[in-house]
Amino acid sequence: MNERAEERIVILGAGQGGFQAAASLREAGFTGPLTLVGDEPGLPYQRPPLSKAYMKGDAGIEQIELRPAAFYADHRIELIEARATGIDRATRHLMLEGGARLGYAHLILATGARNRPLPVPGRELSGVYYLRTRADADALKATLACARHVVVIGAGFIGLEFAAVARALGHEVTVIEAAARPLGRAVSPEMSAFFAQAHRDMGTTLLLGAGVVGLEGVDGRVTGVKTTDGVVHKADFVLVGIGVVPNVELAAEAGLEVANGIVVDDHLATRDPAISALGDAVAYPSRFAGGQDEPAMVRLESVQNAVDQARCLAARLTGKSAPFEAVPWFWSDQGDLKLQMVGLAGPTDSAVLRGDPATRRFSVFRFRDGVLTAIESVNRPADHMLGRRLLAGTPVLTPEQAGDESFELKSLLGR
Repeated sequence: MNERAEERIVILGAGQGGFQAAASLREAGFTGPLTLVGDEPGLPYQRPPLSKAYMKGDAGIEQIELRPAAFYADHRIELIEARATGIDRATRHLMLEGGARLGYAHLILATGARNRPLPVPGRELSGVYYLRTRADADALKATLACARHVVVIGAGFIGLEFAAVARALGHEVTVIEAAARPLGRAVSPEMSAFFAQAHRDMGTTLLLGAGVVGLEGVDGRVTGVKTTDGVVHKADFVLVGIGVVPNVELAAEAGLEVANGIVVDDHLATRDPAISALGDAVAYPSRFAGGQDEPAMVRLESVQNAVDQARCLAARLTGKSAPFEAVPWFWSDQGDLKLQMVGLAGPTDSAVLRGDPATRRFSVFRFRDGVLTAIESVNRPADHMLGRRLLAGTPVLTPEQAGDESFELKSLLGR
């Protein structure tokens, strides 16, 4: 494994970001040894379909794999299935389970995140699931086939996407959320209200402001979820979706700076010149999180963010260095509703409605001190694409223009 280690780039994490880093390095002209290390069996795959198309059976394993096996052979990308146990920065080695040591000239940490565990009694019962990996999705699919009463804990993206699938398959679904509104950390109150009603219209029971105090079971299998009001909600199985925890332990143990993620600069470099990082586990400075002149540190859990960072990092490692400045954007499919978000809004940013939510095609434009910070769109892709172009520069849209549907938004692009 140490052959030509003085040239080797090692990528730890074979998710979308890690895969993209490997592919982009080859596209950018890197010809040295390139190794992608992941701890899941099989080829790297997409995670977003796990809660949607893969769960419904509309996409199989081949459809969610990022590339077939031949791609890795053709591009001389070595795939290693192993769990990393440490980083020896002094000798530039990644330690793997079983005692193997993998030498590197540069190490890219794309370690991602893991599900936050449910901190209540009964969490160890059979029939309690999380959704992060293909193995998780396979287990859920098998159980879903013979279940009727489904309880989802957490009204974030994963929880609501899964709830929409379960309802479409005819299951009785209860979603329990401790916060006062669904998607509360991600979207405006106006958009939260729309999705709350949309899921209720699907037939989902949505309980807001309801904490979970424990899970009940019979013979070791979950049968119910008890909330703070003392009610026990019947459950044939439970999906927990209460957020994630960034995988920063290896970085911290190696002495790298960690603060709500592996800390990197605007070029995605750590303080060790031989180590960079990207993706869900990374905290980086962004003008979208702060201001044009005062960027703030942010950690984003987004496929597109990981992909964009991978491309930026590959360019730097092949001699085309530039700061990471990509506009953050996200999406979520829930039933026939496609939610697209661009930019980063703060909790106090104002909201301007464009379009009628009753038509299920509308947008919410977010502003801070009169400056556009984000756009949230439902089934309205043109607004989303325009927002990505506007936010890439200095936004010139005013709140009055955003709320006036007679104003042609595309007219701003030539300014």
